[in-house]
Amino acid sequence: MATNKHATIRYHALDQCFSNPGRIYFIEDLIEACNNALYEFTGSDVGIKRRQIFDDITFMESEQGWSIPLERFKEGRRVYYRYDDTSFSIRNQAINEMEANQLRETLLILTRFKGMPQFDWMEEMLIRMESAFNLKGNQASFVSFEQNPYLKGLNHFAELFNAIQYKKVLSIKYQSFKNDASQTFIIHPYYLKQYNNRWFLFGLNEEYECIYNLPLDRINSFEAVVKSYVENTTVDFEEYFDDVVGVTVKPGQEPVKVLLQVSKQRWPYIETKPLHGSQKVKCRNEESVTIELSLQLNNEFISLLFSFGEDVKVIAPEELILILKNKAESLLNKY
Repeated sequence: MATNKHATIRYHALDQCFSNPGRIYFIEDLIEACNNALYEFTGSDVGIKRRQIFDDITFMESEQGWSIPLERFKEGRRVYYRYDDTSFSIRNQAINEMEANQLRETLLILTRFKGMPQFDWMEEMLIRMESAFNLKGNQASFVSFEQNPYLKGLNHFAELFNAIQYKKVLSIKYQSFKNDASQTFIIHPYYLKQYNNRWFLFGLNEEYECIYNLPLDRINSFEAVVKSYVENTTVDFEEYFDDVVGVTVKPGQEPVKVLLQVSKQRWPYIETKPLHGSQKVKCRNEESVTIELSLQLNNEFISLLFSFGEDVKVIAPEELILILKNKAESLLNKY
């Protein structure tokens, strides 16, 4: 069964060809129609092969697909394809097994929002979808997502999401951990990101004229203000966090090379769950593995390193060695 990300586009392109009584479609024509559809939707001009079309047709004719009533007609040595009932279309059929599986996967993701304030409507929508498409049945839940529905500030999520979507400028009252007095910022909201089970809002801070992040659990209140919204034209948030662990990004700061010596007991964990996308092995022996990272030094990364205790030793840079050493000495002095 073909289930790659472009399969649905091809199926619907083939469906249009098979139901068109005004034109004859040979295999070359079907390939061209699918390539045109893929280019229109994805911008990719990478051509598909004949074998892929034959596999798609086989799937569409199967019970797992739509059991399409496809006829093959010979014209000389060539064969063209057409529905025996040109009023047939997969668009008019009940969902097939593949679509049901895709819906189940989507529902699993949507259940992450169940129980979150101002997402009560999600409960009703999920129940309706499960009932309408017979997706749940008596099957017990078998996936659990890490989340904390009791985290302070989650009640702001839906309104902040809407503010980003509808480009509203916000006046936000913010309570820092370091300051007893609350602060008020004018923020042009751009992005919401979750890290370490907390949500963060990113946007343009008018006072500091830079991208600023605010944890939702430190936001006391906010309201929309009548101001011209400044569009985000400088930051690609898909790449913004590439050089960091967590959410603290220092604009303009180049990443530094970090060398870490990992004990053989901890290495299998760090090998399968890298500390950062830049992680690579420099050398190894019977006792340890030395890895190299390239990233900005921020509090999230330092906390992550400290959580490994004696299993991870910083070799470089010196700045990071001193930070970890001071933290270790401070902890020892408490005992």
